[in-house]
Amino acid sequence: MDIIVCHLNADFDCLSSMLGAKKIYPDAVCVMPGSEERKVREFLHKFQPFQILRASDIDIGSIKRVIVVDTSRASRLGPFEDVVKMPGVSVHLYDHHPSAEDRIRAAVEVVEEVGATATLFVEEIVKKQIPISPLEATVLCLGIYEETGSFRFPTTTFRDLQAAAYLLRKGANLNIVSEYIKIELGREEIRLLNELLSSFQDIYQYGIRVRVVKASRTEYVVDAAGLAHRIMDMEEIDALVMILEMEGKVVIICRSRVPEFDVTELLKYFDGGGHPSAGSATVSGVPLELVEERILQLIPGLIRPQKVVRDIMTSPVITISHNTEIKKAEVLMTRYGVNVLPVLKSGRYFGIITREVVEKAILHGFGMSKVQEFTTTDAETTAPDTPLQEVERTMVEKNQRFMPVIQDGRVVGCITRTDLLRALYDELLRRKRLDEAEVHERPSIGRNVAHLLRERMPPFVFKILEKVGRHADEMTYRAYLVGGSVRDLLMGQKNLDIDIVIEGDAIAFATSFSRTLKGVKLVTHRRFNTAKIIFNKAEHPDAPLEDFTIDIATARTEYYDRPAALPRVETSSIKKDLYRRDFTINTLAIKLNPDEFGLLLDFFGAQRDIKERVIRVLHNLSFVEDPTRAFRAVRFAERFGFKISRHTERLIRSAVRLNLFKKLTGSRLYDELALIFKETDPLQSIQRLSQYGLLETLHPSLKPQKPLKETVQSIRDVLTWFDLLFLDEPVQKETLYLMGLLSIIPPSDRRDIIDRLGVPPRQQRLIGQSLGQYEVLSSRLMTTDDPVEIYRLLHPLPLETVLFVMATSKNKRVERAISRYLLELRTLRPALRGKDLLEMGFTPGPIFSKILEDLLHERLRGNLKTEADERRFVIQRYGEHLRRVPQKIST
Repeated sequence: MDIIVCHLNADFDCLSSMLGAKKIYPDAVCVMPGSEERKVREFLHKFQPFQILRASDIDIGSIKRVIVVDTSRASRLGPFEDVVKMPGVSVHLYDHHPSAEDRIRAAVEVVEEVGATATLFVEEIVKKQIPISPLEATVLCLGIYEETGSFRFPTTTFRDLQAAAYLLRKGANLNIVSEYIKIELGREEIRLLNELLSSFQDIYQYGIRVRVVKASRTEYVVDAAGLAHRIMDMEEIDALVMILEMEGKVVIICRSRVPEFDVTELLKYFDGGGHPSAGSATVSGVPLELVEERILQLIPGLIRPQKVVRDIMTSPVITISHNTEIKKAEVLMTRYGVNVLPVLKSGRYFGIITREVVEKAILHGFGMSKVQEFTTTDAETTAPDTPLQEVERTMVEKNQRFMPVIQDGRVVGCITRTDLLRALYDELLRRKRLDEAEVHERPSIGRNVAHLLRERMPPFVFKILEKVGRHADEMTYRAYLVGGSVRDLLMGQKNLDIDIVIEGDAIAFATSFSRTLKGVKLVTHRRFNTAKIIFNKAEHPDAPLEDFTIDIATARTEYYDRPAALPRVETSSIKKDLYRRDFTINTLAIKLNPDEFGLLLDFFGAQRDIKERVIRVLHNLSFVEDPTRAFRAVRFAERFGFKISRHTERLIRSAVRLNLFKKLTGSRLYDELALIFKETDPLQSIQRLSQYGLLETLHPSLKPQKPLKETVQSIRDVLTWFDLLFLDEPVQKETLYLMGLLSIIPPSDRRDIIDRLGVPPRQQRLIGQSLGQYEVLSSRLMTTDDPVEIYRLLHPLPLETVLFVMATSKNKRVERAISRYLLELRTLRPALRGKDLLEMGFTPGPIFSKILEDLLHERLRGNLKTEADERRFVIQRYGEHLRRVPQKIST
């Protein structure tokens, strides 16, 4: 047996390192040698990212290898201290702490001075190209953030930052990280915290304490949400409403740890949102005092006593005595139409018996036996005052359909799954009525576009969409085609990005649907309840693309814990799913179920905006929640020739003023910038980005001045020329344009913008090579017309570097040299090969390289045209190296 262990009182670096080790050693078992820190324990209870055993679960004698993480001292391993010293037990050690005196002797030792042991495992995961899920990326992130003090400790290294950047690209959730990692406060934050705490007013109702605090600042408070978390941790309160006036606006941040106070109920009055336990709103043009007064008026009416078991239980309950015969239990169940009976003994609760058990007992001939012989005595029970939330969790976790309600040993009621579902449905209806009270444009329903699907989609795709609708019907789900393919269908443009939304369980649907197809691969993502079905071209020759894919997702809504954060998602309806989109033009859906196949849903005026050629956001906080949408707005506007609505433009400029873009992960910015360069005219897009101040969010010196415009224009001209050569060779156009942006920035600042954008490593190397050589290459090409020298200078370089030199040289001689290289010289090769030289009588050795090099040079100079020319050249120049007289060379 292989085990993975860490030190006692495990912290997050232990947990993340154990996960990292599990990815490297998949057959090993993770074992906690003792207790964990409270936050780690809470995290494990909530998320359970991977299986962890206790020391008591392990047979010490069966251990063959121990992988020790985050410590190199045997004394910190608790019950495994002696195991790592046992003969025959191999030890692999991973740690980032300085060497200790009682350091474990290990067969494999990876001990390096980085900020966190988790960093070492992330580097191994990257090196070995091991896939990780977003939850696993989050766990690894927790270790790095904790151990480096969120990158503020002096032990932090660039490797820790690189590891964290990789994890963010893999979907690490910083909302979860911030929830479990505490950051110390600065002086100004402490002053603000004291002001908030001293201003409190408490509202106490139904046993729930809601605290309202307020403060005012002229400058923007960066981590206001963190202060709210801090107050919740410090104070014995159930909920917090924090009111902050800053930069002329009032920000409301709410937190709740009890279901009786749903913060979204309060925030909706201020056009805010979130989820029941956390949310925020921003109010403009209203003084802090008036906002506070309104909040204090609203809160008492929004605190609802939580439903408890007594509120929904069924009472009285049909029961049965323990000494009743089994066959009579069956009669009783049939008479009253129940499937479970509480069993009483001397009038007190004894257990339960189910119809399934009764029927099996009768089948086996035990109809005359007493009920007590087959009673389940360890079923979960509850009390009248137990919160429903707790009962719901127990019934789900224990897979229990019926739960007796016991008071003083007597059955006073029961709760079934039906009772629970009815209570949940009542709450759903209440929320639905609130949702329907929201002011939204009425949906444009009634237009059927089935004929457009049939005319404009490839026949293969159309048939798949029909099959999706039929299969959804069979599963009593509703299926919709959504996203860019619907938008482009109405605009008459080709788009084979097929996105399906299911009102139901997307993974269950995709799994079932894929079984009806041949030659497909199913990929599921349980955390996001999404799936992909990939069609094998060999099995489906009619498929329009190689590895044609349809993406399937559960209808969901999302909320943001703070500006620019990655969203949290929850299952929802198609309307809510569409409402979370970026712009109105992307909110269309087509129903695929057979009864209404082709029915177009337009809740938010997408058809109108497509007709008027307008890019419009759905709500005022769109860019606050996801600032990358501002770059996307420019991309769509330039790609489709649309205008950005005046209101949307104002919101973009507001996002720039609020400096929201600094909170974005670099890779998200890079991805949007790359798409802009791929899909639009870069020069026009750059001018538009600068018009809104977006270009400067990447780097202050990026302005559309003459040098930048000329460079981008030149790159565009060179790429247009290269495309017209029809060489059918891919070029990373986005990387070329990024080189153009960086070339006008001082070399000392280029590293900053590359890091800011999170440029992938391969592109970083290409950019660095190109920017480091292009000026030298250009100057050398100015001084030579020798084709051999041109070939020698350019042949080792990537195509992108060659094109960049051509675009930036501004010298006709250089342009001619590169043009000649690409059109003539690059593909020239000697006709003769080593085997030919061998046949001619040459002895293998260094002479072969010399001969072939000379042949290439003569070919480049145009002195040799045919294989016969090459043979004569070789005999004339290297004849003395022949072992025998060569065969006659034809003329």
